[in-house]
Amino acid sequence: MPIIDIILLAIAVIAAILGIVGTILPALPGPPLCFASMVVAYFICPGQITVPLLIWMLVVTVVVSIMDYTIPIMFTKMGGGSKPAMWGTTIGMFAGMFFMPWGLVLGPLIGAFVGELTHNKNYTHATKVALMSFLSFMLSTGIKLVASLAMTFFTLQAIWNHVEG
Repeated sequence: MPIIDIILLAIAVIAAILGIVGTILPALPGPPLCFASMVVAYFICPGQITVPLLIWMLVVTVVVSIMDYTIPIMFTKMGGGSKPAMWGTTIGMFAGMFFMPWGLVLGPLIGAFVGELTHNKNYTHATKVALMSFLSFMLSTGIKLVASLAMTFFTLQAIWNHVEG
């Protein structure tokens, strides 16, 4: 196998791993990285990944990426959250990255609670909004993780079959 193929396959594996990490860390685009790993495997491992599968995974990547932005807004609004609650969720998510792993879970929850509390002084309402925000974070992360794991599986399977064959 040519050295360039080995380097590109290593890049595909690294992109897949970073993609899985990116499903949890908001700073990395998880599903797009996993899709990129599939594209590399498609070109380096001919016949292992089909065009229909690649197109299907592109659609999944686009849908999951859109959902990642819309689910938190929908759930926060369903909980009666205000714009400060949505900002609090976002700020809490980024601040939580500095207090891993619990910060990723508690950051959005605390951020939404504090944000809603600044807008509406009702603790019960702020708690409801925070829990809805937290639920949205967990749901969108779970959906991204499933999509990223599937794409990583296809990438690794293609690489394995190519190296074995």
